[in-house]
Amino acid sequence: MTYSHPSTAGNAVAYPATTTGQATDNTGPIAQPKRPRRWIELGLLLAVTAILALAVIAVEIAANHPLTTDVAYLLGGFIIIFTVAHLVILWKAPYSDQIMLPVAALLNAIGLVMIYRLDLATGNNLVRSQIMWTVIGVAMMVAVIVGLRDHRSLQDYSFLLGIAGLIFMAVPMVWPTSLNADANVWVQIGPFSIQPGEFSKILLLLFFASLLTTKRALFNVAGTKFLGMRFPRLRDLGPILVVWGIALVIMAGENDFGPALLLFGTVLGMLYIATSRPSWIIIGLGLAAIGAVGIYNISAKIQTRVDNFIDPISHYNEGGYQLSQALFGLSWGGITGTGLGRGYPEEVPVAHSDFILAAIGEELGLVGLSALIVLYAIFVTRGMKTALKTRDTYGKLVASGLSLTIAIQVFVVVGGISRLLPMTGLTTPFVAHGGSSLLANYMLLAIILRISNSARQPASVSGSAATPNRKTNQQASTNQKEAQ
Repeated sequence: MTYSHPSTAGNAVAYPATTTGQATDNTGPIAQPKRPRRWIELGLLLAVTAILALAVIAVEIAANHPLTTDVAYLLGGFIIIFTVAHLVILWKAPYSDQIMLPVAALLNAIGLVMIYRLDLATGNNLVRSQIMWTVIGVAMMVAVIVGLRDHRSLQDYSFLLGIAGLIFMAVPMVWPTSLNADANVWVQIGPFSIQPGEFSKILLLLFFASLLTTKRALFNVAGTKFLGMRFPRLRDLGPILVVWGIALVIMAGENDFGPALLLFGTVLGMLYIATSRPSWIIIGLGLAAIGAVGIYNISAKIQTRVDNFIDPISHYNEGGYQLSQALFGLSWGGITGTGLGRGYPEEVPVAHSDFILAAIGEELGLVGLSALIVLYAIFVTRGMKTALKTRDTYGKLVASGLSLTIAIQVFVVVGGISRLLPMTGLTTPFVAHGGSSLLANYMLLAIILRISNSARQPASVSGSAATPNRKTNQQASTNQKEAQ
């Protein structure tokens, strides 16, 4: 009896097993590998907790503020939730990456410290809600890790996930209690405000990963050759263009184009990863140029943001005030920063959310901001490493797509506060205040960890669990027929 696991080429790799489930070879039984104890992850989480405690104490000393129960609430909640997360991963995904969760926890901790520091200056109490959303986010991460036994099962529901993603994007346009701010992307449910678009990015990426998996051979082989490059047929490109076009229309109706930019950039990167064809870069740049011109001409909001981006000082008393204050803060922070609690980041409007990187740059300087970017680079690199190790094409595209989402989001946010790009309204993953973003990013992390566990576990362990889904079994024959 054999168990098989689908390879990236659609072939099966057989793993022998005895009737008792114990792996064998020609010489007899093979000892089952020991489950990893994940000491690296535990040690890094303890280090993150120590960093959080020291940073909070530094803020309290700088503000001449006595230690209160808020500090115990922050530290205690942080320790409990990540201890539980570590134990669940040790139980359900012991072979998964040991670096990504501590990196996410450290980013989350930096955000908590900065939000708490801003609370002391403004009199708000936003850190409590951020701790609450952190608890819920980690709980959702744990639920996904426990409930999602095999990431390939998501491929069977790809179209449902795609439709759900589009519905989540459209909800704020029709929800009667939608919060009509600068962008109509929020919905009010009781005392909570939620941004459904944060979840739609994950759902749509799962759909696109499935579509690219089933159509990969067509994108690689079929098409028209032009200027030495092979371009895909319109009928093969159609589904992606239709879904992306619908998403863009919804974003236009909500007056918010940041998520559309994020989705487009991520899907374009996934296409290039799946095909290695430079023609997709040309197609993407052409669509981006057309979309940018069209958006600028129809949206007064985008025109204002571009004007503020070009010269924020000239619009200081209007829309350029926020960006001007952020630039002043970054300049004041310099290389090493003013020190935690010793700057004036509260002068930047919405510093706890859209401009939290400007607040970090002012008090921790270019060094601190660079260290934060390095953390994101580690997170993305580990996600890409998971994609490289994964045996199936769908898992490779999901892991790389989710990692690209974080990379593009950070690039756009950093570009916005430094005047490299116009502001888009995207949030800083794991750091900025906001429940929807935090929940979505922890769900994203859970999916990558689940894929990582499948990729890293030994064949003698994965063999019995590696049951290909319906789409994987039919993928090779379908692609071959359609490509002819």
